[in-house]
Amino acid sequence: MKKNTSTLSVASAETDSEQQLYRAKDLQSFEGPDNLFTGKVNVDVVFPENDIANYSAAYVTFQPSARTAWHTHPAGQHMIVTKGVAVTGTRDGKVLHFHEGESVWCPPDIDHWHGATPDAAMTHLVVTASKDGESVTWKEKVTDEQYEAASQ
Repeated sequence: MKKNTSTLSVASAETDSEQQLYRAKDLQSFEGPDNLFTGKVNVDVVFPENDIANYSAAYVTFQPSARTAWHTHPAGQHMIVTKGVAVTGTRDGKVLHFHEGESVWCPPDIDHWHGATPDAAMTHLVVTASKDGESVTWKEKVTDEQYEAASQ
């Protein structure tokens, strides 16, 4: 299992009583790495966690059939579809399909994956909480057989 311990660097407000602006040019955008995703995936960070709010957000765009590897979130994750249809599955075989404007709450430590359907791209906004500095524990990739069974 691989734990995510990366943090984002963004200039902080001068005092705790000021609002913080996150400019798009200062935030990370990257292609999802092959060891954590199957297919083409782009991640656009919206905001990082900070000393008070132990959560971050990103728009994640999956091309058709693209998906995450199996993973858990020690403090849970909200997923809100902003374009297309998302698919998410858990180890017990339960599968959810959710559409633009719909959201899913994934409780802490639930083994799951998520991605696009085989025929269309999908973008979702994820708001991911962290616990003890950890936001995700990555596991093995979802097999083509697991994905195909969930996509039917």
